[in-house]
Amino acid sequence: MLIKIKVFPKAKKEKVLQIDKDKLNVWVKEAPKEGRANERVIELIADFLKIPQNKIQIIKGRRTPNKILKIFD
Repeated sequence: MLIKIKVFPKAKKEKVLQIDKDKLNVWVKEAPKEGRANERVIELIADFLKIPQNKIQIIKGRRTPNKILKIFD
C-alpha cells in the first residue's frame, strides 16, 4: 500500500491528519536536518496506523515535504 504525505516540520504540536484514504498531512516538531524529521514522521505514522515502524519505508521524497510511503503487510 502506498500513502502520500505532506510534512510540516518545526511545528508547535505534532499531529497526523487524514485528508483522503491514501493522503495524510503530518506535523512534526523536528527540524528537517540529518533525517530527524523523517524518523519522527515514521514514528507518528506507525502510531497512527497501529503498525510497527519497520513496516514503513519512505520510497520517494526523503529531502522534500511531499513524500510517498510504502506500507508493508
